[in-house]
Amino acid sequence: MSAESPRQTLERSPRASPQVLLNHDLLIAAGVLGVLVLLLGQLGLFDPARLSKGASNLVLFARETFPPDTEILPQALAALWETIHMALAGSLLGFIFAVPLGFLGARNLMPRVVVYATRVFVGAIRTVPSLLWAVIFVITVGLGPLAGTLALAVYTAGYLAKLYAETFEAVDPEILEAVSALGARPWHLARFVMWHESANSVWSQLLFMIEYNIRASAILGFVGAGGIGLLLNLYINTLTYQRVAMVLILILIVVLAMDVLSRMVRKRFLLTK
Repeated sequence: MSAESPRQTLERSPRASPQVLLNHDLLIAAGVLGVLVLLLGQLGLFDPARLSKGASNLVLFARETFPPDTEILPQALAALWETIHMALAGSLLGFIFAVPLGFLGARNLMPRVVVYATRVFVGAIRTVPSLLWAVIFVITVGLGPLAGTLALAVYTAGYLAKLYAETFEAVDPEILEAVSALGARPWHLARFVMWHESANSVWSQLLFMIEYNIRASAILGFVGAGGIGLLLNLYINTLTYQRVAMVLILILIVVLAMDVLSRMVRKRFLLTK
């Protein structure tokens, strides 16, 4: 029997009143707020000298970024198109590996040893951020968008595999038992039950990953992995902030457009029943 939380204990108590529950919640909120203030104080957020200097630097930076330099549009758009290619290719390549890994990590489908081995492998992949994967692949295959694409693919595979395993485990066990009773093999359950029941969530999570990878791929160029990050890093290092502003505006436009497109796809094709 699982242990009850303090709030559940209060709610079950005959003496508990709305005021007691409110005081309990306020006490927890005050404790969390106190810890947050302590941590932020240690990080220097409440240092007046640092805040004053930061505010003045922000004003200077804002002055130097406007108006954005439109002369770089041709090369910036080409680099942005390369970034989109990297994000789409990396997301789809990672998705291809994430689906079977998700099935292998589902406890209601595979033996325990297979599940544990798969989850350890997937966890190891997720431990390394995409930027570090980009460094690894730059060393492996050289500079350019291929390194960035492979980095996004590996991180996507690890991230989606965990989500897919949890999604497949959420399938109604009564459906699985009924189909298993008819003699279905694990791969039958995976293809004709789990996939059918989880398809909307699977595609929705893939769309989210594409959105994330478009944003993430914008900084992979900082380590030589291609995309618009190369230009962004160059302009930051040369202190040409008007060009930095132009690049950031282009990235913002693409991200907002992807958000709108993603909502349209979800509304049109991924309606829940």
